[in-house]
Amino acid sequence: MRRLPPRPRAARAKAGLLAIALAFAIAGCGTESGAPGGLSAPGATTGTIRAQKVMQLTRTHEETGMTLLEGPAFHPDGGLFVVDVTAPPGKPKVMRVDVRRKTVRAVHTDGRGAYTSAQFSPYDGRLYLTDYAHGEIVSLAAGGGDPRTFFAGEVDGARMNPDDIAFDEEGHLYVSDSRGLSEGAAHGRVVRIDRGGGKATVLADGLAATNGISFDEAYRGLWISELTENRISYLRLGEGGEAASRHTAIRVDGGIAQTDSIAVDADGNLYQGLHGRPAIVVYDRHGERRATVDIPARAEGLDSATNVAITPGGTKAYMTVSGPGGGYLYTFDALGKGTRQSNGG
Repeated sequence: MRRLPPRPRAARAKAGLLAIALAFAIAGCGTESGAPGGLSAPGATTGTIRAQKVMQLTRTHEETGMTLLEGPAFHPDGGLFVVDVTAPPGKPKVMRVDVRRKTVRAVHTDGRGAYTSAQFSPYDGRLYLTDYAHGEIVSLAAGGGDPRTFFAGEVDGARMNPDDIAFDEEGHLYVSDSRGLSEGAAHGRVVRIDRGGGKATVLADGLAATNGISFDEAYRGLWISELTENRISYLRLGEGGEAASRHTAIRVDGGIAQTDSIAVDADGNLYQGLHGRPAIVVYDRHGERRATVDIPARAEGLDSATNVAITPGGTKAYMTVSGPGGGYLYTFDALGKGTRQSNGG
């Protein structure tokens, strides 16, 4: 993870988290390229998919010295919601993108939040955001109003550094808690919070800077990326949402990049975002590498592809790409169709 110079409070809580949490966003993992010109046949390994630029969403903020796009998540009406982790007070922290018209509008800002992910709840339809800097989860109405603190405080005696969210089919939250990132210690956790916000349970601990989290295609378990170990773990769940077992599933050879957020398509393929390289690595459920999604070599000033969302019922995918050159949305054709799990973290 890249260490950043001190910044003002909102971004500084983010430099420790940007140096730390940004490992989440700036956390990427490298991938090797296969033969140019497209993806190999199903079941074969490593092809290269070239993503194409859709539009620029943000520029580097003078106040924080950077911009970092995350999310992204599709609303049922087709709007794509994206967060800018390092946006200063007054600048859009949550945006809505019309990918067909290539327009973007501000949805929410405030004076303190450093939001690292966005997900819509299947229970109440609200947009849930993780505030990494303050250890909270907040929710908004779909239009961006009516902000509420859904969860705050300690879990088993320790405050969270919530990074990404996955919802089960009943609307309960599963949160990647990136505790220990700043110290380089394996204190990361997976925390389950019931949909009413009243009960939080640690399902797994001792993780290395927990970052991406997504259910598999059948909701039987969770794929979890561990930033500082560049690995993806699989947490199998019992019928009541409790942890049944856990194992290391995929080891990512990232080079200078680290594992960020995860999305899963209808066929069970994993899309692993990278911080430190503007690329996405795709694996099947058995850990076989299927493809690397890269942006064109001529694109400059971009050094992370934190996350991806696939159009529900379709294969058009959109990835958030950021760096000193600004924050962009890129698109590519996914290997499988989009579902709820295809909104990465």
